[in-house]
Amino acid sequence: MPSVPESSPLQPQSVPRIALTAGEPAGIGPDLLVQMAQLPCRAQRIVIADPQVLEERARLLGLPLELRTYHPDARVEPSPAGRLEVLAIPTLAPVIPGRLDPANADHVLSMLEAAASGCLAGTFDAMVTGPVHKGVINEAGHAFTGHTEWLAARAGGVRPVMLLVAGTLRVALATTHLPLRDVADAITETLLLEILEILHDGLRHDFGIPNPRISVCGLNPHAGEQGVLGSEDDAVIAPALQKLRARGMDLRGPLPADTAFTPRVLAGADAVLAMYHDQGLPVLKHAGFGQAVNVTLGLPFIRTSVDHGTALDLAGTGMADPGSFQAAEALALERIDSRLHLDPEDPATPAWADL
Repeated sequence: MPSVPESSPLQPQSVPRIALTAGEPAGIGPDLLVQMAQLPCRAQRIVIADPQVLEERARLLGLPLELRTYHPDARVEPSPAGRLEVLAIPTLAPVIPGRLDPANADHVLSMLEAAASGCLAGTFDAMVTGPVHKGVINEAGHAFTGHTEWLAARAGGVRPVMLLVAGTLRVALATTHLPLRDVADAITETLLLEILEILHDGLRHDFGIPNPRISVCGLNPHAGEQGVLGSEDDAVIAPALQKLRARGMDLRGPLPADTAFTPRVLAGADAVLAMYHDQGLPVLKHAGFGQAVNVTLGLPFIRTSVDHGTALDLAGTGMADPGSFQAAEALALERIDSRLHLDPEDPATPAWADL
């Protein structure tokens, strides 16, 4: 595997090039790509998929689609409506919409590898991922807990931060795909210092918020109720927040999670850090399911994704909603724009690697 650069700086070109992966071929990922192709894009979309699957899905949906083979040395031009440039990764078994096949797990991972390698090499300015099915990938013998962890490992073992965005609501996670019984042990002062610095940096550089205000949830009910309902809030979370406040970060908490998402508290926050997956994401998905975007901060490249799963029952039916994929693509382009305007000489730019 090639060595991984510390970062992949974007080149100031007028037309960015973004990679879009189809995800699980039996799910709605191919449908969404066909639907998105019906609209033009100011970037050049490079779809990483099996072209035969895309053609078959376009036929089922009754939508026009022209596929062209991707040539990395060709001129970078915006994608017109009805056409996709394809980096072909063939499936390893026939694809039936709605029917999972472990034989295609390697195909799914190969698409991710192609997108990540291209981003690390600077060939792609961002990657936008379609939904995958963790269960069938594990059934095929691969230890896979999700895009976030896989991409972090591929990028050299960086610390990833999962951030979901629905309009102005932004919810990040201190831990991601962990069993609930393991969460308390995973939350350490070191972890929180790293997560919050990466989140703060991402809000500044990728979302254009000069002085981010971050609300931090406690772990236990009522944020521990002064130790009566658990000691982690006072012994671990509060000291970490105090250290970062001393560095100039605007942090609120630890807050009881049942009040951190009330309108009054949210009005004073640019993002909320939840301690575990199901503490923060039910609120986010209630607020914006189908239009929300999953962002991975901490990577040396831009990655966004849909906020939903493979929806096997909708594959090939024409009932899939491309809203989240479209929002993920739009946010990736916004982040490209934001990074191109970042001034590396700005003394206010935080060096989160100093932790």
